[in-house]
Amino acid sequence: MNTRREFLEDTAGAVAGIAFVGCSMVSAASAQAQARRREVVVNGRRVKTVDVHAHCAVPEAMALMGRKVEPQTLLMSQASDRIRAMDEQGIDVEALSINPYWYKAARDVARELIRIQNEKLAEACAANPDRFVAFATVALQHPDLAAEQLEEGIKKYGLRGVSVGGSVNGEELSDPKFHPFWAKAEQLGVLVFMHPQAAGAAADLQSRLRGSGGLENAIGNPLETTIALSHLIFEGTLDRFPGLKICAAHGGGYLPSYGARSDAICVTFPDRCTKALKKKPTEYLRQLYYDSIVFTPEALRHLVAETGSSQIVMGTDYPFPWTRTSVDHILGTPGLSDAERVAMLGGTAAKLLGIKA
Repeated sequence: MNTRREFLEDTAGAVAGIAFVGCSMVSAASAQAQARRREVVVNGRRVKTVDVHAHCAVPEAMALMGRKVEPQTLLMSQASDRIRAMDEQGIDVEALSINPYWYKAARDVARELIRIQNEKLAEACAANPDRFVAFATVALQHPDLAAEQLEEGIKKYGLRGVSVGGSVNGEELSDPKFHPFWAKAEQLGVLVFMHPQAAGAAADLQSRLRGSGGLENAIGNPLETTIALSHLIFEGTLDRFPGLKICAAHGGGYLPSYGARSDAICVTFPDRCTKALKKKPTEYLRQLYYDSIVFTPEALRHLVAETGSSQIVMGTDYPFPWTRTSVDHILGTPGLSDAERVAMLGGTAAKLLGIKA
């Protein structure tokens, strides 16, 4: 882990010469007035839309950790760019989340880093309260500290939930060491947004995911979420903390598409299911939440069939451009009722995040 001395030495020259992205949205008011805002309507009714999957970086934190930025994320560098994109796509509110999670930082470094991030997220939301809410960040590598940071993020900074990775330095989130964090999340009743990170399954399979196709992202990201959710189910974490509200990115990875195999494994090979669960593995899918980033109408309809329409919330993966049509994806998927579309577009997320409808 990075010590405080290494942290300061490594980052002393990082501020200059790096194009940072961030949540500097204080100057966004004029941009809102200039851009024409798309209004989303379902059966004649104006619908408030909420995007639960919107990436953001805090420049001060990125500088401290000496991180450079991928070119495509430069869209995040100006509040006007972000709000203009939201207006064009018909997004009323974004729930901002930060990734990477800095899970290798030593305790004192992590404490300061998370404070900076959560303070800046709170400032960004306060500057544009009608357009932004945010997920707190926490240092899960220090579970007791993470529980404290979560409570501080919600109660002191007014953040609406918490974002986490799918694993922490090779350790599964179902490990008992993380129980203090899960207990605090359940106690506070906040949404936990789970998003994979490069240090997860993609890193474990690095040699096999090399080459053309961006497999570390295309396969590695949904695989990380699939593994994380499976451990939370099979290790009994969801039984221990039944009140948890977890939202899995990318439609929950592969688990909703192949969950029946998880049911079958416990019937066919009961000795491999060593924890007594209170229900079938697939039944837990209906107590989790999922973003809508599954790309096709057929995939969205299947996700609805496996998890229930009440468990799906809209995500765009902003600023990455492959889901610019998230609103139209939901509007254009056949077989959904008006009520289901309204819920997915923003109704469910608004309830989970405390956003006024």
